[in-house]
Amino acid sequence: MLARRMPRCDGFGAVAPQEVKVQAVVATIGDIHSTRVLSLDSTGRILDWISWQDAACLYVRGAVAWTLGEACLTIRGGMNRLTGRQSLLQLHPIVASSGHARPGANDPAPALSNASLFARDRMLCLYCGNSFSRGELTRDHVVPVSRGGRDTWMNVVTACWSCNVKKGNRTPQQAGMPLLAVPYRPSWVEHLILSNRNILADQMEFLVGHLPRDRRPH
Repeated sequence: MLARRMPRCDGFGAVAPQEVKVQAVVATIGDIHSTRVLSLDSTGRILDWISWQDAACLYVRGAVAWTLGEACLTIRGGMNRLTGRQSLLQLHPIVASSGHARPGANDPAPALSNASLFARDRMLCLYCGNSFSRGELTRDHVVPVSRGGRDTWMNVVTACWSCNVKKGNRTPQQAGMPLLAVPYRPSWVEHLILSNRNILADQMEFLVGHLPRDRRPH
């Protein structure tokens, strides 16, 4: 069970932002170069991944409403000229900022890119079913663009170069190449899971709890 915590700045909050100079960063659980913080609004609505630098700015500005999970990164700041002590900032894996997201941001449509498409299809060609590296895959339009097909989540699948050439300017039915799975638009939560290869346990627990019910792991 994730425990909710109110923000704790450990010295950063007592120093004016212009006096804080980050001198070193120490990763306590995550790796500073790969760990990203999950950003929420104050109501718990999921927003996006943010860098540790952006998360630290929220703490320093006093814009953190609450946090979830055990501290994952420790940021070592500058020396406080009044106390002579070095400032320490504990960053948590899930941070809710003050304020609310705009009304239309409840479940934004993930941007369609090859990287996100290949992640959705788990690096598999949806025609032959084989697994490939990213350089061996391409975006295939189920209904070709020349035949009125659109470049949308519901009309694109991952295909290897060989199957893409074999299918050509035809539909799967015309080419005799049935799809192994039906293309779909990922939810925003699914997109966040697919787009981050270094999700911490607390973050994954939270995100899985917000997946559409028909796509939650059993």
